[in-house]
Amino acid sequence: MLGRELARQAIDRGIDVTCAARGTGPIPDGADFVRVERDLDDGLETVKSREWDAVIDLTRQPGHARRAVRDIRTRHWVFISSGNAYARFDRPEQNEDAELLEPLADDVMSDMSEYGAAKVACEQTVRASQESWTVIRSGLIGGAGDATGRSGYYPWRFAHPTGPDVLAPPDLTFPVALIDIEDLASWTLDCATGHAHGTFNATGLTTTLAEFLDTARSVAGASVTTRRVPGEILSAAGVGAWMGTPSLPLWIDEPDWRWFATLDTTAARNAGLVTRPLADTLAAALEYEYHRTAPRAAGLTDDEERALRERLDS
Repeated sequence: MLGRELARQAIDRGIDVTCAARGTGPIPDGADFVRVERDLDDGLETVKSREWDAVIDLTRQPGHARRAVRDIRTRHWVFISSGNAYARFDRPEQNEDAELLEPLADDVMSDMSEYGAAKVACEQTVRASQESWTVIRSGLIGGAGDATGRSGYYPWRFAHPTGPDVLAPPDLTFPVALIDIEDLASWTLDCATGHAHGTFNATGLTTTLAEFLDTARSVAGASVTTRRVPGEILSAAGVGAWMGTPSLPLWIDEPDWRWFATLDTTAARNAGLVTRPLADTLAAALEYEYHRTAPRAAGLTDDEERALRERLDS
């Protein structure tokens, strides 16, 4: 998602773009493609002979990062990290100096529970090996192309209600923030071409789930109301939180994770990050929902929402 958007915008800027990848997804028109296999020790052999103006790396595997900084020469390195790198989420809008997880020592994550630690290891590898670098700790990415459905689910549900209301999590005060993929890609390219140095949080402004749902309703042009579902009913129905299926996305029922989505983005905004209104991002996410080709990876199906409503009414 982000890699393709970066390539697309870079081409639009007149930048010569080379996509080094396995080649399992579409490459934007106008980009050069070089096949690499980053799981192999010599997998970057095809790109070793050149010096690059800038590299943008999105990997989550520490071994990928370690081999990349060993084999690739560039004037500037941008690494896309994640807010998952932080050790705690029981406080709002942490800045870049907040405590991080211990870096993953292994080259490969054993599962997604090690994602944050793996990103920390990648960050450290880049800083230790490059003179000129940017590390961007991204928050939740939404908008056009959001295959997870986390930004598109509620606009879609308001546009396609299964009853007189849209079912929502019990805590509508839950803090929510996300960044539009186009804004993140645009500013990442600014960092790459301008050789911005430092570590930056990047996400949208913090709002509440209630405000998010109101915006989703407005974007969908809907008049149905929102109905909160008690946590015990969600648990009994096997409906999860944040992501996955079945779920009610964008909330977490653990106090220690209450501020997971939020980040202090003062440094990034001072360095030029601009984020669009939430309504624009949700409108783009809704448009994508009409054209998606794979099942949504978050939320409830129509039948699941109807079944949950029956539990509420019984």
